[in-house]
Amino acid sequence: MRLKRGSVSRRHFLAVTGLGAAALMIGGAKRTSVATSEGSPLGERVSLATWPNYHDPQTFEDFTARYGVKVDVSIIGSNEGTMQALKDGRAWDIIVPTQYAIAPYFQRDMLHPLDLRSLPNFDLKAHADRFLKPGVKAGAIYAVPKNAGTTGIAYNTQHLAPIETWRGFFDSAMGNASGKTIVHDYQLTAIGGALVALGYGFNSLDPAELAQAEELLMQVRPHLLAVDSDYQPAMRAGEAWLTMCWSNDAAQMHRDIPEIAYAIASDGGEIWTDYYAIPVAAQNKPAAHALINHLLHPDIAAREHLVHGGTATDSRVRALLPKEILANRITYPDEAKLTPLEFGLAVVMTDPTRAEIMNRFRAARG
Repeated sequence: MRLKRGSVSRRHFLAVTGLGAAALMIGGAKRTSVATSEGSPLGERVSLATWPNYHDPQTFEDFTARYGVKVDVSIIGSNEGTMQALKDGRAWDIIVPTQYAIAPYFQRDMLHPLDLRSLPNFDLKAHADRFLKPGVKAGAIYAVPKNAGTTGIAYNTQHLAPIETWRGFFDSAMGNASGKTIVHDYQLTAIGGALVALGYGFNSLDPAELAQAEELLMQVRPHLLAVDSDYQPAMRAGEAWLTMCWSNDAAQMHRDIPEIAYAIASDGGEIWTDYYAIPVAAQNKPAAHALINHLLHPDIAAREHLVHGGTATDSRVRALLPKEILANRITYPDEAKLTPLEFGLAVVMTDPTRAEIMNRFRAARG
Protein backbone atom coordinates (compact mmCIF):
# COMPACT_ATOMS: atom_id res chain seq x y z
CA MET A 1 0.00 0.00 0.00
CA ARG A 2 2.90 2.39 0.70
CA LEU A 3 4.12 1.81 -2.83
CA LYS A 4 0.60 2.31 -4.21
CA ARG A 5 0.43 5.69 -2.48
CA GLY A 6 3.94 6.58 -3.63
CA SER A 7 5.25 7.08 -0.09
CA VAL A 8 8.34 4.88 -0.35
CA SER A 9 11.53 6.90 -0.73
CA ARG A 10 13.80 6.35 -3.73
CA ARG A 11 16.70 5.59 -1.41
CA HIS A 12 14.70 2.87 0.35
CA PHE A 13 13.45 1.51 -3.00
CA LEU A 14 16.97 1.26 -4.41
CA ALA A 15 18.20 -0.43 -1.25
CA VAL A 16 15.52 -3.12 -1.07
CA THR A 17 15.48 -3.88 -4.80
CA GLY A 18 19.20 -3.83 -5.43
CA LEU A 19 18.82 -1.19 -8.11
CA GLY A 20 21.50 1.07 -6.71
CA ALA A 21 24.14 -0.44 -8.95
CA ALA A 22 21.81 -0.28 -11.93
CA ALA A 23 21.16 3.39 -11.27
CA LEU A 24 24.87 4.05 -11.20
CA MET A 25 25.36 2.10 -14.37
CA ILE A 26 22.78 4.01 -16.38
CA GLY A 27 22.77 7.33 -14.57
CA GLY A 28 25.40 8.87 -16.81
CA ALA A 29 24.23 7.27 -20.02
CA LYS A 30 23.48 9.73 -22.80
CA ARG A 31 19.93 9.52 -24.10
CA THR A 32 19.93 8.39 -27.68
CA SER A 33 17.60 7.12 -30.36
CA VAL A 34 20.30 4.80 -31.65
CA ALA A 35 19.82 1.35 -30.16
CA THR A 36 22.90 -0.39 -28.84
CA SER A 37 23.22 -4.08 -29.52
CA GLU A 38 26.66 -4.96 -28.18
CA GLY A 39 27.84 -5.64 -31.71
CA SER A 40 25.08 -8.19 -32.36
CA PRO A 41 23.29 -8.01 -35.71
CA LEU A 42 19.67 -6.98 -35.37
CA GLY A 43 18.38 -9.37 -38.02
CA GLU A 44 15.50 -8.72 -40.39
CA ARG A 45 12.41 -8.94 -38.15
CA VAL A 46 11.33 -8.40 -34.58
CA SER A 47 7.94 -9.41 -33.16
CA LEU A 48 5.81 -7.60 -30.61
CA ALA A 49 2.69 -8.84 -28.78
CA THR A 50 0.76 -5.81 -27.59
CA TRP A 51 -2.73 -4.58 -26.72
CA PRO A 52 -5.25 -3.19 -29.24
CA ASN A 53 -4.90 0.46 -30.33
CA TYR A 54 -1.73 0.84 -28.27
CA HIS A 55 0.85 2.28 -30.69
CA ASP A 56 1.33 4.74 -33.49
CA PRO A 57 2.09 2.67 -36.63
CA GLN A 58 4.47 5.43 -37.71
CA THR A 59 6.71 4.50 -34.77
CA PHE A 60 7.36 1.07 -36.26
CA GLU A 61 7.82 2.46 -39.76
CA ASP A 62 10.45 4.85 -38.39
CA PHE A 63 12.19 1.99 -36.58
CA THR A 64 12.32 -0.04 -39.80
CA ALA A 65 13.61 2.93 -41.77
CA ARG A 66 16.37 3.54 -39.20
CA TYR A 67 17.49 -0.01 -38.49
CA GLY A 68 16.26 -2.07 -41.45
CA VAL A 69 14.29 -4.35 -39.11
CA LYS A 70 10.60 -5.00 -39.81
CA VAL A 71 8.22 -5.10 -36.85
CA ASP A 72 5.60 -7.86 -36.73
CA VAL A 73 2.78 -6.80 -34.40
CA SER A 74 0.36 -9.26 -32.81
CA ILE A 75 -2.70 -8.05 -30.89
CA ILE A 76 -3.43 -9.65 -27.53
CA GLY A 77 -6.61 -9.53 -25.46
CA SER A 78 -5.40 -10.68 -22.07
CA ASN A 79 -2.30 -11.45 -20.04
CA GLU A 80 -3.54 -15.00 -19.52
CA GLY A 81 -3.86 -15.55 -23.26
CA THR A 82 -0.35 -14.23 -23.87
CA MET A 83 1.14 -16.53 -21.23
CA GLN A 84 -0.70 -19.53 -22.62
CA ALA A 85 0.49 -18.73 -26.15
CA LEU A 86 4.08 -18.61 -24.92
CA LYS A 87 3.60 -21.92 -23.12
CA ASP A 88 2.25 -23.36 -26.37
CA GLY A 89 5.43 -22.38 -28.22
CA ARG A 90 4.71 -18.89 -29.56
CA ALA A 91 8.00 -16.98 -29.54
CA TRP A 92 7.40 -13.23 -29.54
CA ASP A 93 10.46 -11.05 -29.05
CA ILE A 94 8.63 -8.46 -26.90
CA ILE A 95 5.47 -8.68 -24.83
CA VAL A 96 3.54 -5.97 -22.97
CA PRO A 97 2.49 -7.46 -19.62
CA THR A 98 0.46 -5.65 -16.99
CA GLN A 99 2.14 -5.22 -13.60
CA TYR A 100 0.42 -8.19 -11.92
CA ALA A 101 1.52 -10.56 -14.72
CA ILE A 102 5.25 -9.99 -14.31
CA ALA A 103 5.63 -12.09 -11.15
CA PRO A 104 3.95 -15.20 -12.65
CA TYR A 105 6.16 -14.91 -15.72
CA PHE A 106 9.26 -14.58 -13.55
CA GLN A 107 8.28 -17.50 -11.31
CA ARG A 108 7.99 -19.70 -14.39
CA ASP A 109 11.37 -18.56 -15.80
CA MET A 110 9.66 -17.08 -18.85
CA LEU A 111 11.31 -13.63 -18.88
CA HIS A 112 14.80 -12.59 -19.94
CA PRO A 113 16.55 -9.99 -17.72
CA LEU A 114 16.94 -6.73 -19.60
CA ASP A 115 20.42 -5.53 -20.55
CA LEU A 116 20.35 -1.89 -19.46
CA ARG A 117 23.45 -1.16 -21.52
CA SER A 118 21.24 -1.75 -24.56
CA LEU A 119 18.54 0.58 -23.21
CA PRO A 120 20.23 3.97 -22.87
CA ASN A 121 16.85 5.68 -23.29
CA PHE A 122 15.60 4.13 -20.04
CA ASP A 123 16.08 6.58 -17.18
CA LEU A 124 15.51 5.15 -13.73
CA LYS A 125 15.13 8.64 -12.25
CA ALA A 126 12.28 9.50 -14.59
CA HIS A 127 9.86 6.97 -13.04
CA ALA A 128 8.21 6.89 -9.63
CA ASP A 129 9.14 3.90 -7.49
CA ARG A 130 5.64 2.42 -7.67
CA PHE A 131 6.06 2.07 -11.45
CA LEU A 132 9.57 0.60 -11.25
CA LYS A 133 9.08 -2.01 -8.55
CA PRO A 134 6.87 -4.55 -10.42
CA GLY A 135 9.57 -4.98 -13.08
CA VAL A 136 12.33 -5.75 -10.58
CA LYS A 137 12.91 -9.37 -9.56
CA ALA A 138 15.91 -10.77 -7.68
CA GLY A 139 17.78 -7.49 -8.04
CA ALA A 140 17.50 -7.38 -11.85
CA ILE A 141 15.15 -5.47 -14.15
CA TYR A 142 12.89 -7.76 -16.16
CA ALA A 143 10.40 -5.15 -17.38
CA VAL A 144 10.33 -1.38 -17.85
CA PRO A 145 7.20 0.79 -17.69
CA LYS A 146 5.31 1.69 -20.85
CA ASN A 147 2.38 3.64 -19.42
CA ALA A 148 -0.47 3.39 -16.94
CA GLY A 149 -4.24 3.73 -16.97
CA THR A 150 -7.57 2.66 -15.54
CA THR A 151 -10.34 0.27 -16.53
CA GLY A 152 -13.78 1.82 -16.58
CA ILE A 153 -16.98 2.28 -18.55
CA ALA A 154 -17.38 3.87 -21.98
CA TYR A 155 -20.87 4.76 -23.16
CA ASN A 156 -22.51 6.70 -25.97
CA THR A 157 -24.27 9.73 -24.52
CA GLN A 158 -26.58 10.01 -27.54
CA HIS A 159 -28.25 6.79 -26.44
CA LEU A 160 -27.51 6.36 -22.74
CA ALA A 161 -27.64 8.43 -19.58
CA PRO A 162 -24.41 8.60 -17.52
CA ILE A 163 -23.30 5.20 -16.17
CA GLU A 164 -20.94 5.58 -13.25
CA THR A 165 -20.94 2.23 -11.42
CA TRP A 166 -20.41 -1.39 -12.39
CA ARG A 167 -23.87 -2.16 -11.03
CA GLY A 168 -25.19 0.43 -13.45
CA PHE A 169 -23.14 -1.12 -16.26
CA PHE A 170 -24.73 -4.55 -15.86
CA ASP A 171 -28.21 -3.13 -15.32
CA SER A 172 -27.92 -1.05 -18.50
CA ALA A 173 -26.51 -4.01 -20.44
CA MET A 174 -29.64 -5.98 -19.57
CA GLY A 175 -31.87 -2.93 -20.08
CA ASN A 176 -31.70 -0.10 -22.59
CA ALA A 177 -28.26 -1.16 -23.87
CA SER A 178 -29.29 -4.77 -24.47
CA GLY A 179 -27.69 -6.02 -27.67
CA LYS A 180 -25.38 -3.00 -27.71
CA THR A 181 -22.93 -3.91 -24.92
CA ILE A 182 -19.44 -5.41 -24.99
CA VAL A 183 -17.63 -7.13 -22.09
CA HIS A 184 -13.87 -7.69 -22.14
CA ASP A 185 -12.62 -11.08 -23.26
CA TYR A 186 -10.37 -10.96 -20.21
CA GLN A 187 -11.13 -12.67 -16.93
CA LEU A 188 -9.45 -10.07 -14.70
CA THR A 189 -11.78 -7.28 -15.79
CA ALA A 190 -14.88 -9.24 -16.84
CA ILE A 191 -15.10 -11.15 -13.56
CA GLY A 192 -13.64 -8.22 -11.61
CA GLY A 193 -16.36 -5.89 -12.89
CA ALA A 194 -19.07 -8.38 -11.95
CA LEU A 195 -17.58 -8.80 -8.48
CA VAL A 196 -17.50 -5.05 -7.89
CA ALA A 197 -21.08 -4.72 -9.13
CA LEU A 198 -22.07 -7.17 -6.39
CA GLY A 199 -20.16 -5.26 -3.72
CA TYR A 200 -17.10 -7.55 -3.59
CA GLY A 201 -13.40 -6.93 -4.20
CA PHE A 202 -12.12 -6.74 -7.76
CA ASN A 203 -9.52 -9.47 -7.05
CA SER A 204 -11.73 -11.77 -4.98
CA LEU A 205 -10.98 -15.50 -5.03
CA ASP A 206 -13.76 -16.38 -2.58
CA PRO A 207 -15.72 -19.32 -4.09
CA ALA A 208 -19.12 -18.02 -3.01
CA GLU A 209 -18.44 -14.55 -4.36
CA LEU A 210 -17.09 -15.94 -7.63
CA ALA A 211 -20.20 -18.10 -7.99
CA GLN A 212 -22.39 -15.00 -7.71
CA ALA A 213 -20.18 -13.15 -10.20
CA GLU A 214 -20.56 -16.03 -12.66
CA GLU A 215 -24.32 -15.93 -12.20
CA LEU A 216 -24.36 -12.21 -13.05
CA LEU A 217 -22.16 -12.77 -16.11
CA MET A 218 -24.43 -15.55 -17.32
CA GLN A 219 -27.46 -13.31 -16.82
CA VAL A 220 -25.94 -10.59 -18.97
CA ARG A 221 -24.49 -12.92 -21.62
CA PRO A 222 -27.63 -13.15 -23.83
CA HIS A 223 -27.81 -9.34 -23.88
CA LEU A 224 -24.26 -8.78 -25.14
CA LEU A 225 -23.23 -7.73 -28.60
CA ALA A 226 -19.83 -9.38 -28.01
CA VAL A 227 -17.22 -10.59 -25.56
CA ASP A 228 -14.21 -8.84 -27.04
CA SER A 229 -11.18 -6.83 -25.89
CA ASP A 230 -11.01 -4.93 -29.20
CA TYR A 231 -14.22 -2.95 -28.87
CA GLN A 232 -13.30 0.34 -30.54
CA PRO A 233 -14.58 -0.55 -34.03
CA ALA A 234 -18.06 -1.39 -32.75
CA MET A 235 -18.23 1.68 -30.52
CA ARG A 236 -17.07 3.99 -33.30
CA ALA A 237 -19.54 2.50 -35.79
CA GLY A 238 -22.43 2.86 -33.35
CA GLU A 239 -23.00 -0.90 -33.25
CA ALA A 240 -22.15 -0.80 -29.54
CA TRP A 241 -23.28 1.86 -27.07
CA LEU A 242 -21.63 0.52 -23.93
CA THR A 243 -18.39 -1.30 -23.19
CA MET A 244 -15.85 -2.18 -20.54
CA CYS A 245 -13.01 0.11 -21.53
CA TRP A 246 -9.36 0.86 -20.88
CA SER A 247 -8.72 4.55 -20.40
CA ASN A 248 -6.33 4.83 -23.34
CA ASP A 249 -9.07 3.54 -25.65
CA ALA A 250 -11.53 5.94 -24.04
CA ALA A 251 -9.20 8.87 -24.69
CA GLN A 252 -8.92 7.91 -28.36
CA MET A 253 -12.66 7.45 -28.86
CA HIS A 254 -13.67 10.60 -26.99
CA ARG A 255 -11.09 12.62 -28.93
CA ASP A 256 -12.63 11.55 -32.24
CA ILE A 257 -16.26 11.08 -31.17
CA PRO A 258 -17.05 13.41 -28.24
CA GLU A 259 -20.38 11.72 -27.51
CA ILE A 260 -18.48 8.65 -26.29
CA ALA A 261 -17.91 9.37 -22.61
CA TYR A 262 -15.84 7.52 -20.02
CA ALA A 263 -16.42 6.92 -16.33
CA ILE A 264 -14.13 5.49 -13.69
CA ALA A 265 -16.68 3.50 -11.71
CA SER A 266 -17.27 4.96 -8.27
CA ASP A 267 -17.82 1.49 -6.78
CA GLY A 268 -14.35 0.19 -7.72
CA GLY A 269 -12.39 -1.39 -10.53
CA GLU A 270 -8.85 -1.52 -11.84
CA ILE A 271 -5.82 0.73 -12.01
CA TRP A 272 -2.92 -0.68 -14.02
CA THR A 273 0.55 -0.18 -15.46
CA ASP A 274 1.84 -1.94 -18.57
CA TYR A 275 5.48 -2.81 -19.25
CA TYR A 276 7.86 -3.88 -21.99
CA ALA A 277 9.48 -7.27 -21.40
CA ILE A 278 11.45 -9.84 -23.40
CA PRO A 279 10.47 -13.53 -23.12
CA VAL A 280 13.17 -16.15 -22.61
CA ALA A 281 11.98 -17.77 -25.84
CA ALA A 282 12.51 -14.58 -27.88
CA GLN A 283 14.33 -15.37 -31.11
CA ASN A 284 15.82 -11.91 -31.67
CA LYS A 285 16.81 -10.41 -28.32
CA PRO A 286 19.19 -7.78 -29.81
CA ALA A 287 16.39 -6.36 -31.96
CA ALA A 288 13.99 -6.62 -29.02
CA HIS A 289 16.28 -4.40 -26.95
CA ALA A 290 16.66 -2.04 -29.90
CA LEU A 291 12.90 -1.68 -30.38
CA ILE A 292 12.24 -1.16 -26.66
CA ASN A 293 14.98 1.46 -26.59
CA HIS A 294 13.38 3.16 -29.58
CA LEU A 295 9.97 3.17 -27.88
CA LEU A 296 11.45 4.61 -24.67
CA HIS A 297 12.95 7.69 -26.32
CA PRO A 298 10.99 10.59 -24.76
CA ASP A 299 10.25 12.27 -28.10
CA ILE A 300 8.95 9.03 -29.59
CA ALA A 301 7.03 8.05 -26.45
CA ALA A 302 5.41 11.50 -26.38
CA ARG A 303 4.28 11.17 -30.00
CA GLU A 304 2.92 7.71 -29.22
CA HIS A 305 1.09 9.13 -26.21
CA LEU A 306 -0.77 11.59 -28.43
CA VAL A 307 -2.06 8.60 -30.42
CA HIS A 308 -2.76 5.95 -27.79
CA GLY A 309 -3.81 8.15 -24.84
CA GLY A 310 -2.22 6.15 -22.03
CA THR A 311 -1.03 7.81 -18.84
CA ALA A 312 2.69 8.61 -19.13
CA THR A 313 4.79 7.25 -16.26
CA ASP A 314 8.01 8.84 -17.55
CA SER A 315 8.45 12.41 -16.25
CA ARG A 316 10.49 13.29 -19.36
CA VAL A 317 7.52 12.36 -21.55
CA ARG A 318 5.07 14.36 -19.46
CA ALA A 319 7.31 17.40 -19.83
CA LEU A 320 6.87 17.19 -23.61
CA LEU A 321 3.08 16.90 -23.61
CA PRO A 322 0.73 19.82 -24.33
CA LYS A 323 -1.13 21.27 -21.35
CA GLU A 324 -4.48 20.23 -22.78
CA ILE A 325 -3.36 16.59 -22.77
CA LEU A 326 -2.25 16.74 -19.14
CA ALA A 327 -5.62 18.36 -18.30
CA ASN A 328 -7.54 15.46 -19.86
CA ARG A 329 -9.36 13.80 -16.96
CA ILE A 330 -9.73 10.52 -18.83
CA THR A 331 -5.97 10.10 -19.04
CA TYR A 332 -5.00 12.07 -15.93
CA PRO A 333 -7.95 11.76 -13.52
CA ASP A 334 -8.25 13.47 -10.17
CA GLU A 335 -6.62 11.43 -7.41
CA ALA A 336 -9.96 10.98 -5.64
CA LYS A 337 -11.28 9.04 -8.65
CA LEU A 338 -8.48 6.49 -8.20
CA THR A 339 -9.14 5.82 -4.51
CA PRO A 340 -11.63 2.91 -4.95
CA LEU A 341 -9.54 1.20 -7.64
CA GLU A 342 -7.31 -1.86 -7.16
CA PHE A 343 -4.23 -3.15 -8.92
CA GLY A 344 -4.68 -6.67 -10.28
CA LEU A 345 -3.03 -9.36 -8.15
CA ALA A 346 -0.66 -11.99 -9.51
CA VAL A 347 -2.60 -14.83 -7.88
CA VAL A 348 -5.69 -13.87 -9.89
CA MET A 349 -3.93 -14.44 -13.20
CA THR A 350 -3.36 -18.13 -12.57
CA ASP A 351 -6.43 -18.93 -10.47
CA PRO A 352 -8.13 -22.01 -12.00
CA THR A 353 -11.60 -21.15 -10.70
CA ARG A 354 -11.62 -17.76 -12.38
CA ALA A 355 -10.22 -19.32 -15.56
CA GLU A 356 -13.03 -21.89 -15.62
CA ILE A 357 -15.67 -19.24 -15.04
CA MET A 358 -14.33 -17.19 -17.93
CA ASN A 359 -14.26 -20.20 -20.23
CA ARG A 360 -17.90 -20.97 -19.43
CA PHE A 361 -18.84 -17.33 -19.95
CA ARG A 362 -17.14 -17.24 -23.35
CA ALA A 363 -18.79 -20.48 -24.42
CA ALA A 364 -22.30 -19.50 -23.28
CA ARG A 365 -24.73 -18.65 -26.04
CA GLY A 366 -25.16 -14.95 -26.64
